[in-house]
Amino acid sequence: MLREMTTGGEVDTLDLVNSESRKAEGRPWVLVNFVTSIDGATTVKGKSSALGDDDDLAMFKAIRSLPDVILVGARTVRAEDYQPVVLDEERRAVRRERGQADDPILAIVSGSLGIDPEARVFGDPEHKPLILTSTTADPGRLVNIGDMAEIAFLIELTPEKILDQLGAASVVLLEGGPTLTGQFVAAGLVDEMCLTVSPLLVGGDSKRVAVGAEASPPLGMRLDRSHLGEGSLFLRYLRAEEKEES
Repeated sequence: MLREMTTGGEVDTLDLVNSESRKAEGRPWVLVNFVTSIDGATTVKGKSSALGDDDDLAMFKAIRSLPDVILVGARTVRAEDYQPVVLDEERRAVRRERGQADDPILAIVSGSLGIDPEARVFGDPEHKPLILTSTTADPGRLVNIGDMAEIAFLIELTPEKILDQLGAASVVLLEGGPTLTGQFVAAGLVDEMCLTVSPLLVGGDSKRVAVGAEASPPLGMRLDRSHLGEGSLFLRYLRAEEKEES
């Protein structure tokens, strides 16, 4: 159970994440969720799971109950061995009350369609992923995937075009990896950042949460709340309101 940093009171993760209103003008609300070590590593030996604990897992599952679409890059799907997204009954019930489908759609960004057709992510015909790919993708790889996924072809795999494709969604949860997240940061299209700080020092050369082109200007965020688990620190940042020019 998490504790609120200012009052010390205990909070339920599912109640916590579902208590907020999320709405962006003219596009889906983009929520990013990441776990990092104290020194900024996002993986240990290539996987983020080694950074988490039971509290982080509970928060991860709670956050996954929010979106209409979970967006992730193909490299992260391979590295983390993604599986179809199927929520438990408690989280499904909360979604039904909000008028959402039982489970969010898993959307995978893969410009080359370089996903193993035997991958676990294709293991449930009732929960097929949506693959967002380029119009220049290798047709041979498309044949390999067959009807195991829905395919959407985009002329440009930019954050703007991706959100246009996902325009029916109210909330998009971006789970990485750092390159895809960096593209959304550079495009100024991050509304909310949920960050778990794991009590570990990792070193190494793991990537930061977001890599790539620099946002110009940097996105201003404000700390909305903070919670402490048994070891991990949980931070929620929201996009700061832009100041009007005088």
